[in-house]
Amino acid sequence: MDRTEENRQEYKELQCRVKREVSKAKQKAYDKLYTRLDTREGEKDLYRLARQRDRDGKDVQQVRVIKDRHGRVLTSEESVQRRWKEYFEELMNEENERDGQRELHCLFVDLEKAYDRVPREELWYCMRKSGVAEKYVRVVQDMYERSRTVVRCAVGQTEEFKVEVGLHQGSALSPFLFAIVMGQLSEEVRQESPWTMMFADDIVICSESREQVEESLERWRFALERRGMKVSHSKTECMCVNEREGSGTVRLQGEEVKKVQEFKYLGSTVQSNGECGKEVKKRVQTGWNGWRKVSGVLCDRKISARIKGKVYRTVVRPAMLYGLETVSLRKRQESELEVAELKMLRFSLGVTRLDRIRNEYIRGTAHVGRLGDKVREARLRWFGHVQRRETIKVASQSDSLLSS
Repeated sequence: MDRTEENRQEYKELQCRVKREVSKAKQKAYDKLYTRLDTREGEKDLYRLARQRDRDGKDVQQVRVIKDRHGRVLTSEESVQRRWKEYFEELMNEENERDGQRELHCLFVDLEKAYDRVPREELWYCMRKSGVAEKYVRVVQDMYERSRTVVRCAVGQTEEFKVEVGLHQGSALSPFLFAIVMGQLSEEVRQESPWTMMFADDIVICSESREQVEESLERWRFALERRGMKVSHSKTECMCVNEREGSGTVRLQGEEVKKVQEFKYLGSTVQSNGECGKEVKKRVQTGWNGWRKVSGVLCDRKISARIKGKVYRTVVRPAMLYGLETVSLRKRQESELEVAELKMLRFSLGVTRLDRIRNEYIRGTAHVGRLGDKVREARLRWFGHVQRRETIKVASQSDSLLSS
């Protein structure tokens, strides 16, 4: 290559010209991208990784079937309105165990290494007893026959060894098999909901007296341990609502069960005083976590406020509202949620409190309604679902307990 001064100067000019052309092309591509984001096709690109949750409460506007407390379908508008009034009068003026000042003992049972302790022979027995066809039982037996595994660690990999007890970790079939086993093992001791609730190995036993819940725990322990399962003494915990003096503690084989003031069950925090402050704080934290994940879009100044509002409504807000339709929010807690939401919206729109812009204008710009209204809408929608379900469902049974 000729490295003369003339060629060097020409190379620099060409390099600058190419950089300018690349910059123009890049700017043109960005302009095209942001223009496309304001169209329906662009929104699809924006939501490739986000699930569409923008539902406008159609069940509230078009209620198909509402039943009275005895399960009869209501056909006239007056009877439907009267049923709504009855429900909310009971909801607003009575809190069941809490208002009646009766004790309610909740025992959260934990199993030691639940998946790893299921005996294989017990698995085959429970599958056959549940009505699973013999050919499918043999297929599962073939999957578990002569199963071997290894352990990988920082210094290498161990030799293979046999696995003769427990379910396969990571298998899509294992949760179903475990549900079959637990369903059969607990058939003799399980009470109707909501006094006994079970989701996989997460078991809750409820009773109005300490003696009854202690007796139920002993029956569960005996039923599980005679089939190869084991109740964890250290992780099983008890919580009492409206606890009175001298109510005592629950014991498991002579050992006191740990008593707690709050417990996280299936993602929701339950408190012994019946409040929901911890759950609200967790919902706010979850909302901020979701907001940070999409902050690259929400804080981009080139994206319109309408698109930012839709991203917020479909990604962030559902995380904040998860499960709140069953929570009795106070005004202070509802305000706590709305304050967090407005902070997120102001960050997204590049607005601070010093700009003296009203909250209504912020919501209108982002096309986001009040969070309290969405919570009430979710409650009404959930109530409609409960009324239309069969009476054997847990929610319907809980509603009948509240009405009785």
